[in-house]
Amino acid sequence: MRNLIRSMQFAVLCAAFALRDALRPREVILREVPLREGMTVLDFGCGPGGYLLPLARRIGAEGTIYTLDANPLAVQRAERLAQQNALPHVMGIVSNGRVPLATGSLDAVLMYDVFHMLRDAQAVLREMHRLLKRDGFLSFSDHHMRRRKIVAAITAGGRFVLSTQGKHTHTFIRTEA
Repeated sequence: MRNLIRSMQFAVLCAAFALRDALRPREVILREVPLREGMTVLDFGCGPGGYLLPLARRIGAEGTIYTLDANPLAVQRAERLAQQNALPHVMGIVSNGRVPLATGSLDAVLMYDVFHMLRDAQAVLREMHRLLKRDGFLSFSDHHMRRRKIVAAITAGGRFVLSTQGKHTHTFIRTEA
């Protein structure tokens, strides 16, 4: 019964995200992000994979995408979407913070509409800092937070500094802290 309820809740979430994506395509958001072909990117809190296809187009066949979510149904859906679209360099990770990847292995982290739900946001930011290469960046958006609070929260530990602020996203670069 519990699994049925979780599945139904996830189905409702997917429907809401499909509506969101129709009203504001994820490509519009990603235009603000300094992505390049061949990058290795983590979509932290990937949900049902709304960013997966436009992200794959931006980083190309040589790029790698890790989709991470605490909900196994979200990761399964993203992996299924990758299979259906012949995207071999997509790997799913079920986690709510700790990421089983090597230090300095990522070019970019996308963290969209998930930060406000984190129990220990600073621990997650420490982990993202660990994972990013020296010239890596964090692309951030959370419509539940005001711009000033976003900048304060992400820069609080001295691990990131604001690089650019777009209409939909903030780009933070990794510091040496």
